[in-house]
Amino acid sequence: MNYETIRVSRDGPLMTITLNRPDRLNAMPPQMADEIGAAFYDLDGARAVLITGEGKGFCSGADLSARGDRSAMDAKGGSHKALQNHYNPAISQVLRAPLPVICAVNGPAAGVGCSLALAGDFVLAGKSAYFLQAFVNIGLVPDGGSTWLLARAIGRARATRMMMLGEKIGAEQAEDWGLIYKCVDDAALMDEARALAEKLANGPTLALATMKANINQSLDGSLQQVMLAEAEGQRLAGASDDAKEGGMAFLEKRKAEFKGN
Repeated sequence: MNYETIRVSRDGPLMTITLNRPDRLNAMPPQMADEIGAAFYDLDGARAVLITGEGKGFCSGADLSARGDRSAMDAKGGSHKALQNHYNPAISQVLRAPLPVICAVNGPAAGVGCSLALAGDFVLAGKSAYFLQAFVNIGLVPDGGSTWLLARAIGRARATRMMMLGEKIGAEQAEDWGLIYKCVDDAALMDEARALAEKLANGPTLALATMKANINQSLDGSLQQVMLAEAEGQRLAGASDDAKEGGMAFLEKRKAEFKGN
């Protein structure tokens, strides 16, 4: 598929998605949301996905004024339609993807860009990066799943602070709060993100996918529901070739070589 607002590349089992509107700090028009969703539909054997932004920003938020999308901005209920038809499906695709997603945040991750970043399973951020929910400044509310993601990641009090006061949360503070996996030097961001992504891409794919699904269910399900999901996941993972390889590697005191099946 040909993309206009993102770049998609493959390096073995690792797929990299780069948001590619650097002149707008990668502000996300509905088309970009659609293209992100399409990339996750076309994984084609990928075993991990790395998402980052071109230039000086990860994603500065939604852009309904982009060429071809002005009607979404001008029409009554346009933001609602854009969320339902474009942004929410894209964020859901990232959250539900059956493989690890790593987000490397360079510069601002604001609005729906913050949602996209936090939808990743691992979020690394350069020290100059920040996370922002500035909707209160223009009389709007956080969207793209931000309310759900923030409250579960950092608790009600801090989520309320971010959303109602519209404060920027720098990368170091985000790590301290548990909002992200790791804050690193700007110059080291992509090297560290790629190293982590490659490690996950070469891990036991079915087991990792099942862990991700169970973690997501644990946020809303009961203990009994999660235990049942864990047991079923263990049954499926235990029958995989990767589990057999892991067992043999343990017995033979060597590093396992997982193939993703």
